[in-house]
Amino acid sequence: MDVSPFAPARFPKLPNLAGLRLGAMAAGERYRRRADLTLMELAPGSTVAGVFTRSTMPGAPVLWCRKHIGKGRARAVVINAGNANVFTGRQGLDDVAATARAVAKAVGCKPGEVMVASTGVIGETLSVDRLVKAVPGLHGKLKANGWRAAAGAICTTDTYPKGASARAEIDGQVVQIAGIAKGSGMIAPDMATMLGFVFTDAKLPSQVLDSLLRWANSRSFNCITVDGDTSTSDSVLLAATGQGPKHARITEAGDRRLASFKAALLSVMQDLAKQIVGDGEGASKFITISVSGAASAKAARGIAMTIANSPLVKTAIAGEDANWGRIIMAVGRAGEKADRDRLSITIGGVVIAEAGHPHPDYREEQVVPHMQGRMIDIAVDVGVGRGKATVWTCDLTHGYIAINADYRS
Repeated sequence: MDVSPFAPARFPKLPNLAGLRLGAMAAGERYRRRADLTLMELAPGSTVAGVFTRSTMPGAPVLWCRKHIGKGRARAVVINAGNANVFTGRQGLDDVAATARAVAKAVGCKPGEVMVASTGVIGETLSVDRLVKAVPGLHGKLKANGWRAAAGAICTTDTYPKGASARAEIDGQVVQIAGIAKGSGMIAPDMATMLGFVFTDAKLPSQVLDSLLRWANSRSFNCITVDGDTSTSDSVLLAATGQGPKHARITEAGDRRLASFKAALLSVMQDLAKQIVGDGEGASKFITISVSGAASAKAARGIAMTIANSPLVKTAIAGEDANWGRIIMAVGRAGEKADRDRLSITIGGVVIAEAGHPHPDYREEQVVPHMQGRMIDIAVDVGVGRGKATVWTCDLTHGYIAINADYRS
């Protein structure tokens, strides 16, 4: 598989976070000759929050996490790649419990303090014995700088591992935020066939983490799409070890002292989300779609997502064709209010249409250089209000078909 043209030159240097150790190894659940089992150990007292897929066919790991995350405590996160453990009945639930028990024994905690995630093929029984057998050895190899190994081991059709970090201040004390994610196909809100794991050494209660995570998630992972398909396994966890510099006690997500932290968290999550789009299966173009003038922010996002998920729009961009009529089509199909006679479309900064008709000075050769580039910018104003939203997607190429046709072989 060719590496995405948007792959970074190297995996970013992520900071060692006090209270976090992580690593990966080859358990042989599905893949051969590559790491496929990841373990992250958190210090005692760590808090956690999570958001998960809204699919009505959630995987067994999602059901496990939903059951236990309400307690707001976590000592470990374990992830296997290659098998999603979805649509596997009672056996799937038993396998998640067995994995959690094995990790809990190694870490020294309760099984309910172990968050579990899986990604890969749907409908195949997990080789849980291999995972359980690998846990003790993996636990003995965990280290604070194991980010790169962990990020690589959670990948499936990804062509590169994804990581991001940022620093923030809470009442004058510097804290760290860092995370990894995976995702390449079956990407659409609510979230994607994606997993995201974000950590901080700040000391924050789980209810604060939950509010911050939902706020940032709505502006990052839920603003991306590759193919319009929502996975059964989407999970994003945010955990705080509380082992960093001591700072003022925070009890509310709206505390003004969290302003820097919120901005840094959003930066990390948007960075990871954009990396997922850049690694979209077969992607050759990274597309930013901005919608303004909508009846509400929700309406703007609905219009933007309709444009982003349109196969006609995505294939036109893959072919470097500025076929703006397809954008008009998608706006109309979105089902949100739009004023035809006030609508405007801009591609690469060039006004193509406005006031219900093509701009009189527009010539297609004006946007050809932009369409031939890697980064495509589309802006639409629908002329009915102040709502606005930005989403990120990629084009649809023959590579997407090839990858998914061969996925299980």
